[in-house]
Amino acid sequence: MLRWLSIPLAVPALLAVLDGDDPVPFLIAIAVAIASGLALEQLSEDRELGQRESFLMVALTWLGVASVGAIPFLFAGAGSAGESAFTGLINTPINAFFESMSGLTTTGATVMETWDFNNQPRSLLLWRQLIQWLGGLGILIVAIGLLSHLMVGGAQLMETESQTRNVRKLRPHISETARLIWGLYVGLTLLAVVVFYGLHLLGVADEMNLFNAVSHALTSVATAGFSPEGDSIAAFSPIVQWSIIPFMILGSTNFVLLYYITQGEFERPLQSEELRFYLGALALFSAIVVGILAFDVDLDLGIEPTIRHGVFNVVSLVTTTGYASMDFNHWSTGARHVLFLCMFIGGMAGSTTCSIKSLRWLVVLKAFKRNLFTAIHPEAVRPLRVSGSVVDEETVNDIFGYVLLAIVIFFGLTVLLVVDAARAGTDVSEFGALGAAASIFMNIGPAFELAGPMGNYNGFSAFSRSVMIVMMWIGRIEIVPVLVLLLPAYWRS
Repeated sequence: MLRWLSIPLAVPALLAVLDGDDPVPFLIAIAVAIASGLALEQLSEDRELGQRESFLMVALTWLGVASVGAIPFLFAGAGSAGESAFTGLINTPINAFFESMSGLTTTGATVMETWDFNNQPRSLLLWRQLIQWLGGLGILIVAIGLLSHLMVGGAQLMETESQTRNVRKLRPHISETARLIWGLYVGLTLLAVVVFYGLHLLGVADEMNLFNAVSHALTSVATAGFSPEGDSIAAFSPIVQWSIIPFMILGSTNFVLLYYITQGEFERPLQSEELRFYLGALALFSAIVVGILAFDVDLDLGIEPTIRHGVFNVVSLVTTTGYASMDFNHWSTGARHVLFLCMFIGGMAGSTTCSIKSLRWLVVLKAFKRNLFTAIHPEAVRPLRVSGSVVDEETVNDIFGYVLLAIVIFFGLTVLLVVDAARAGTDVSEFGALGAAASIFMNIGPAFELAGPMGNYNGFSAFSRSVMIVMMWIGRIEIVPVLVLLLPAYWRS
């Protein structure tokens, strides 16, 4: 993985040369990627992944790629002659690693100020977009090829919801499955580029030039959220904001279902109970937020802007994309609290999205409903079904355990942020800490107050940002692959 990272790194290096900027930061990263990748390959002749090796591979791949990906950010402030090529907030070790991990985990949280975007070369801004696109592709392959096999937090249910007996055998080998997913992912990205840039050519989106079209296509499909614009999607016209919504939804849809749609098997998505639940959640929360905004006399947005901003920001947070069409820090308390709840939903299993995911919430709600029924009828035997298939009790328990663990870690991170803010003298309220903790651990991106959609995380202390780096990593790879490595039994077995 590290060795092949040199290929996408070459893209911003080439852009730096074309723009007359310094390509050295990218060349250093390419050299490190190739050298470390080749060195690691010498450690073993065995290329087969057992279950123990799979956990280690998932955890260390994200950590290793994020480390190499931080190099361009770290060296971005020094030209080849030792002179400062541009100034910024990301060329310190912690901030560079934060930006890289945020990108690779498709979190979209940044340490950059709004004004800082104008000081960065296009090559570095493109790398921010590319590393998110790579992270979205990576989690797709890991989720479909490994996590369902490792049965992490009920991920094995993806086979039920995709109406496939074994999602790892869409093709005979995982490499072929990866190529299949790669094709879908690239196809969606190219379609987004055509749509976004097409709006520019039609004269209805002057600010959506080719660079912006490519940049936002990369992060819309990856449900990632980085933008080369300091004002995020608020920098673009309403038609652009509407056009991004479908790609956020598609990126957070099970890619196995999308594959079957490309094969003309339209009945399979219709059989997915998770898809209906997910789209229903989007519609419900959008309606609630639009309703709250409509009665907010302080905003007085008008009919179309109220609907657009309500729907856009709900879809952005539910899909964990993290784009913002306006600064929702200025919304009413009720609207902001609904957005806070949206952070915990997530898209479908087998998608680029993060958070707890709709499939787990569907099982939790069905199990709760069943428990209410059996409380009234204790002799009844009522198996839990999803999309018509029975879910075994072990899987239900796995999901309950995962959701509980995620909530416990979230509250623990919240307490840590509050305590550390008091120690460092940072102005972070309880709600601000709750939002930041949810956004970081659920890999959303923007939060509220200090870390709002037009703000950043640089205001948190260095210690808090270091902890956030770890939390983004753990949250992105579904908690278990990291926690397993902490068990002494893992290393003794």
